[in-house]
Amino acid sequence: MPKSHIPEIPFAPVRFQLALLKWYAGSRRDLPWRTKPGDKADPYRVWLSEIMLQQTTVKAVIPYYEKFIAKWPTAAALATAPRDEVLAAWAGLGYYARARNLHACAQVLVTSFPLNEAGLRQLPGIGAYTAAAIAAIAFGEPAAVVDGNVERVLARLFALDTPLPSAKPLIKALAAKLTPASNPGDYAQGMMDLGATVCTPRAPSCKLCPAGHLCAAHARGMAERYPLRVPKSRKPVRRGMAFVIVRKNGTGYNVLLRRRPDKGLLGGMMEVPSTEWAGGESAVGNAPNGSAGWKFAGMVKHTFTHFHLELDVVAAKYNRHVKIAEALDGEWIPLEKLAALALPAVMQKAIKTGLSALSFETTHSSAGSAASSASNVSTVERSARPSTKAGRK
Repeated sequence: MPKSHIPEIPFAPVRFQLALLKWYAGSRRDLPWRTKPGDKADPYRVWLSEIMLQQTTVKAVIPYYEKFIAKWPTAAALATAPRDEVLAAWAGLGYYARARNLHACAQVLVTSFPLNEAGLRQLPGIGAYTAAAIAAIAFGEPAAVVDGNVERVLARLFALDTPLPSAKPLIKALAAKLTPASNPGDYAQGMMDLGATVCTPRAPSCKLCPAGHLCAAHARGMAERYPLRVPKSRKPVRRGMAFVIVRKNGTGYNVLLRRRPDKGLLGGMMEVPSTEWAGGESAVGNAPNGSAGWKFAGMVKHTFTHFHLELDVVAAKYNRHVKIAEALDGEWIPLEKLAALALPAVMQKAIKTGLSALSFETTHSSAGSAASSASNVSTVERSARPSTKAGRK
C-alpha cells in the first residue's frame, strides 16, 4: 500500500503503547505457554503454541498444547517422534497440514532456530503472522503482529471504513507504526488479550478498555460496527458415502481403514473408505463388494473451511473371502487401537455412527471412546489457514 494511503495516527503512539502495556501487566491471561513476567520466553514453546493457535481458539488449544509438551518437551524430542504419533496426538484439532509441517519444522529447529522474522518465514508452516509473533515474543524483535484480535482492535481504534479483507494491508501498516521498539513481546500479547477479553466481537467492554480514550469508534458510540466486512458467500454442500466395515479376528474385531494422501484435505490422516465428496443432491457411489448385510447407519454432517459435508454412513460385517482390504487399499485395525490413531473428527463421527448401527457401542468401549471424542471438538475442520479471525479467543 502506498505510504500516502496510510492515515496519520491522531495521537502519539507512545500513549497507546504505555496504556496497553500497563493494562497487560495487571490483566494478562495465565496461559501455559506464557512465561512469568521478567522470565525469558522458550522459543520452542512459543513456536508450538503459535502453530496450534492458527485458526483455533485458546480454549481448544490448551489441552493439546499440554499433551504435546508433556510428551515432547523439546524440538529434538518432537523431531525424533514418528510422524503418525504426532498426527494421532493432533487428531481433532483441525488443519492437519499444521501437524505435518510441525513435525518437519521440528527437524529443522533441532540444528538451527532462526532468531528473526525473516528467517522464521523460511520454515515449514510458518507464515507472516506466525513469524512475527514468534520473533516478537521469543526474540524481542519489534515485528508487527496482526491476528484477528488485532485487526478488530485497530479497526475500532481508527474507525476504519475500509472493510475486511481489503483493510488488511492498511491495518498491517498501522500496526507497524504502533509497535514499540522495546518490549514488543508483551505488547503483542497485550493486543491479543485486549481483543480476546475486552474488545470482543460483540458487546465490547469499552469502559474497561485501556485505550478507550483514544478510540475513534468508541467516541462515536459505534464500536460494535467495526470492523466492517464484505458479506460472505454461502458455503456449498458436498455429499458422499462412508463405509464402516468390521470383521471378526479371533476373539476381537477389526475395522477397515486406509490412509489419505499426504497432499490435500486431511492429508496423511486415516479414514474409513468413502466415495468422492462431490456436489449434488445425493451421495454418489456404491457399497464395495465383499460384505453382506449393509445397514444405513445415519448421516454425518461436518463443516470444513470452504464447504459443508454430508456423509451417508453405511456399515457391514465382512464375511466373505474377497480381499476387500487390498481392493480398497486399506488395512484392518483392531477396534481397541482406534484411540491411538490419527483419525480426524469427521472420521471419528463416521466410525461411531457405523459401530452403533452394528451394535458395537457397548461391547467395545475403547473404540467408542475414540469415536465419541469427536463430539468434544469443534465441528469446523479446517484444511488450510485462510485468515486469523477464528483463533485466539
